[in-house]
Formats: sequence, structure tokens, C-alpha cells
Amino acid sequence: MNEEAKRAWFALPIIILVGAGLALAGSQGSATTGRFPLYALGIIMAFVIQWIVFIPSFINKTEHFYDLTGSIAYITITVVALLLSPELDARALMIGVMVIIWAARLGTFLFRRVRKAGADQRFDAIKVSFPRFLMAWTLQGLWVSFSLAAALAAITSTIRVPFEFFAGAGLLVWLFGFSFEVIADTQKSRFKADPENEGKFINTGLWSWSRHPNYFGEIVLWIGVAIASIPVLRGWQWAAMISPVFITLLLTRISGIPLLEKRADEKWGGQEDYEAYKSRTSVLIPLPPGKNGN
Repeated sequence: MNEEAKRAWFALPIIILVGAGLALAGSQGSATTGRFPLYALGIIMAFVIQWIVFIPSFINKTEHFYDLTGSIAYITITVVALLLSPELDARALMIGVMVIIWAARLGTFLFRRVRKAGADQRFDAIKVSFPRFLMAWTLQGLWVSFSLAAALAAITSTIRVPFEFFAGAGLLVWLFGFSFEVIADTQKSRFKADPENEGKFINTGLWSWSRHPNYFGEIVLWIGVAIASIPVLRGWQWAAMISPVFITLLLTRISGIPLLEKRADEKWGGQEDYEAYKSRTSVLIPLPPGKNGN
């Protein structure tokens, strides 16, 4: 067994324990089905759904359904929480709809992209290794759990607060972030679809203001969900506010921007136009061209 496989086997129980800790904290004040907290049920589903799809994916050595499974998990957990939560109010319904719309849009977008590309380079080295591929799917379960933490807490909470400032503000922030992400993804898809842009990098539209405007929108929309959830959080449920923090760290420090920046540097690094683009364009937060926020 190589070192990467050993590390994967070591990491798996740690990931599950972290998820269990989140389930325990978020279950304070959660509605129950029978005597079991709905919040904890949602966290368990986040992992189980990944493991179910992992099995045929590993057998066929394919990552085609990885991103789609993440979106299915978001939607399934949210729908189950809405159906089983007693006395739903406008806030819970609004947050549920926000999550479902986001997950459905992003999941189908990513699925179509990987089907068109034929493969996802992130998985080239790990999909042939059982423990490493399993860890990737288990990590996605943790990703879903942390991302959905605040929304799930609000939907399953036994505390109901009338629709007020935080709900309205959260909705507006979510709408801005969601729109920003959709526009950025659409602009990049159209750019890549043009044969004249083969081998080029996008530096127009929102991409002239940020090198990763889609990630900016992603972070902002989850901040909106968290804002809308604030009034119903109590005690240990405040741990659910890790949701936008987790998304931000994931995209800016771990698997998002660092990987894409490295890939872009390998492809276009040293080219005068690309280096000029990097020097004048903010990495994440949209700024007027030339006002690099690095």
C-alpha cells in the first residue's frame, strides 16, 4: 500500500468524526422525526448519498457523476428537511428554495461540462485507488454538510421568527451572488464555445474585473443564506455559521483558486498578455481593471 493510500485510510475516520461533531452541534433545537433530530439526519444523508454513488463510480473508474451527486445531495436533504419539519414558515421555505435553485443550476452545469470535456483532471490519479477515490467522495459529504449547515439549521429549527430584516437582507445578498455566478459561468461557457478562442484565456465581461468571478458569486450567495438563518440559531447551532467561512476557505485556499491559478500559470505563464491580465485583475473580489486587489 503506497503512502497516498495510507493517508486516505487515516483521513477517512477523521472526516466522518468531524461530520458527526457538526451533526451533534447543529441538532440542538432541531425538530425531530420520531426522536431523531432532523438536522443529524440531513448530515448522515450527505455522506450516505456519496457512498452509494461511489460504488458504481469506482467500479467504472468514472468521476462523471461526482459533481452531480453533490447537487443531488443538497436537493434531497433540503426537500426531506422541508417535508419533515413541522410548522414551516416563510424563512424556512425561502432558504430551502434558494438552496434547491442553486444546487439544480450548478449541478447540471458542472455535469454537462465534465461530459463535454470527457474527464475531470482532478481525478486522473485517484479514481484508480479505492481509498483515495472513497476519500474524495467522503470529503464531498463533508463539503455538503458544512455548506448546508446554516440552511439546514434554519429549516429544521423549532424556533420560528417572523420574516424580517435578516430574511430580506439574506435574500437580496443571495440574489446578487447567484446572479453574479450565473453570469460569470455563462460568459465563460460562451467564450469557450467560440472556436476562435481555442487555447485562449477569458479576460472579458466579469472576468475583466476578477479572475474568478464565479467563485466570488458562490461565496456571496452562501453569505446570504447564513444571514437569513441568523435569527433562529441558538446555542451550539451557531456552529452552523461556519458555512460561508468554509466555502470561502475551500475556494480561496484549498481546491478552488489555488488549483486553477496553478493550471493557468502552467498553460499561459510567461505570455505577455496573460501576465498583464494577472497584474491588472483582482484574484477574487471584483475591482475595476488595473485595481488589482492582490
